[in-house]
Amino acid sequence: MSMESFFNPKSVAVVGASRQKGKTGYEILAALVRGGFAGQIFPINPKAPEVEGLPCYPDLKSTPVKPELVVIVVPAPMVPGVMEECVELGVKSVVIITAGFKEAGEEGRKLEQTVVEIARRGGIRVVGPNCLGVMVPINKLNASFGGDLPGPGGIGYISQSGALLAAILDLARANEMGFSMLISIGNKADLNELDFIDAMAEHEGTKVIAGYLENITDGDQFVLHAERISRQKPILLMKSGGTGAGAKAASSHTGSLTGDEVAYEVVFERAGVIRCDSIRTQFDYAQAFAMQPLPKGPRVAVITNAGGPGIMAADAIEKAGLTFAKLTDASQERLAKCLPPSANIHNPVDVLGDALADRYQQALEIVLADEGVDTAIVLLTPQAMSDDKGTAQAVVDAARVHPDKCVLGCFLGAAKVAAGVKILRTGGIPQYDSPEAAVETIQVMCHYAAWKNRPKRVVKLFPVNRRKAERIIDRHLRRGLREIGEMDSKEILEAYGFVTPRGSVATTAQQAVNIADQLGYPVVLKIWSPDIIHKSDVGGVRVGLTSARDVTDAFDLMMYRIPRKMPNADILGVLVQEMCTRGKEVILGMSRDPHFGPLLMFGMGGIMVEVLKDVAFHLAPITAQEAKEMLVKTKTYQILKGVRSQEGVDVDAIAEGLQRLSQLVTEFPQIQEMDVNPFMVGPEGVTPVAVDARISVEGM
Repeated sequence: MSMESFFNPKSVAVVGASRQKGKTGYEILAALVRGGFAGQIFPINPKAPEVEGLPCYPDLKSTPVKPELVVIVVPAPMVPGVMEECVELGVKSVVIITAGFKEAGEEGRKLEQTVVEIARRGGIRVVGPNCLGVMVPINKLNASFGGDLPGPGGIGYISQSGALLAAILDLARANEMGFSMLISIGNKADLNELDFIDAMAEHEGTKVIAGYLENITDGDQFVLHAERISRQKPILLMKSGGTGAGAKAASSHTGSLTGDEVAYEVVFERAGVIRCDSIRTQFDYAQAFAMQPLPKGPRVAVITNAGGPGIMAADAIEKAGLTFAKLTDASQERLAKCLPPSANIHNPVDVLGDALADRYQQALEIVLADEGVDTAIVLLTPQAMSDDKGTAQAVVDAARVHPDKCVLGCFLGAAKVAAGVKILRTGGIPQYDSPEAAVETIQVMCHYAAWKNRPKRVVKLFPVNRRKAERIIDRHLRRGLREIGEMDSKEILEAYGFVTPRGSVATTAQQAVNIADQLGYPVVLKIWSPDIIHKSDVGGVRVGLTSARDVTDAFDLMMYRIPRKMPNADILGVLVQEMCTRGKEVILGMSRDPHFGPLLMFGMGGIMVEVLKDVAFHLAPITAQEAKEMLVKTKTYQILKGVRSQEGVDVDAIAEGLQRLSQLVTEFPQIQEMDVNPFMVGPEGVTPVAVDARISVEGM
């Protein structure tokens, strides 16, 4: 669908235009006129002859031509009637500013649904309701009550909150930031964030897509579209608010550790979306992406007229995991010739406190010409001899000589550097108020560049017995059973290539001894009941049993105590299982997010996952590389690799287990949660074993 009539209409009608200043209907019409919109403007007000010098019309059908864009500002109960007029006229694009719809309660929700039904019948696309409006600075279109238009620029902005967008606009004007367009999407009754992200991806004037969201309408489609678009243009999003995903009752370890925030972090990472934690950081990132090329690598050089800020930048570069660029001997020789003898010609290059514009420009041009430099930060502190305006222009000029290098400005201070800061921004150099903010921006740009350059995702499919897993899952669903017991869960895992311990269920102590004798000691005993999920909590697990007497005593004690602790539990017997004694315990898990699908989890196993909560998540399906990245993200990764005299484990085997689990939960959307805990992993050459497992299912 073309968004041209929202972004560049030839005519705009404002239904509910008012003569009274301060009323939304007046402010929107006045903003259109004040902004210099070149198209036709039609105020619709049956009680007024004119507004802002423009003739008023009693209704839409009275306008001399059909409006391309209709902005509705009448009270909520009147909106359906206006929408019917739009259908009769054949209007295709509508912005509903009016509030009082689903955000106001059940009656408002019904009213909004009526509006949507009318729109769909007439083939009308709608922004809103309950929104601030639409701004397109380059076309001088200000169909909003957000105040004056900001200047044109390369940032496209979407906001689910009109109030926040108004604050962003005010801050943008103060910092002279330009936008290609700004869209307040409000209740998203029709058009949503993905529609406009798609439109901005196609819009030539938009270099960066930014926004504020409280939720995402279609999780699956968001991942697909955002991942594709992020390869073309950076997407910077603030995300707040929660959904039922984080508050649901979870039966598994994975389910209890996942939630709304975890899901969004995982999804954004997968799709290449850069998450911003504040308006300030979003602006910091957006201006750099809009104005500068991506760094070709992590090597950063600093030019400063004061030692302290240079050291601060150096510290920040190291903490961010970037590389402090090493200048070549040739570059240092050139710097020595143009700088005073007491200047520092190594990185950070200190041009001294009395440096004027020419010294800065010479130093910056030499640094940018160095093949070992990917990005340069130019620091200036306002000292008595400083020339902020001249230096700013020198930075702009030097950067233009090397358009392939990323250059960031960091003029510290306020009033004394204000004129210079304006020149930087006008000249396409992003400005930061601290070295740390500049370095953080470079870190984000480098991470994004690495994401863009990653190899194409290839998900491996293993040969499996899908039919066997399907039979077990279908049997449980037919019986109305949500929890799949350990034995059946392990059969499903075996169908997908996992190895599980040998074992059988005993209903008497003698049976338990016979099974143990066949397996060989030591053995493990586990209470067997579909009603007992966490067996250890009720004394339902005994490990390291080395004799028939141990097995008999453990069996009798379980069967005596547990029915008294849980009298309503259906106890079917005791599972006697061989004991895995070699290796480290890890946990593999999955929790299905209602918006985005299966989230895989990895962490240290056993009770460690409860104590440490040192886990990593990823959206399934997963590649081999992504599986290994999950392991590396945990703080306990070095324990798995082996530290000091401790033997490491086969991390590739863990990664394969995650990939097999990914295939299972992708092929069976009925699986809502599952844990393989512990997954016992030994050194290379030792087959890992899924010691315990739990699966929860729901019908589709």
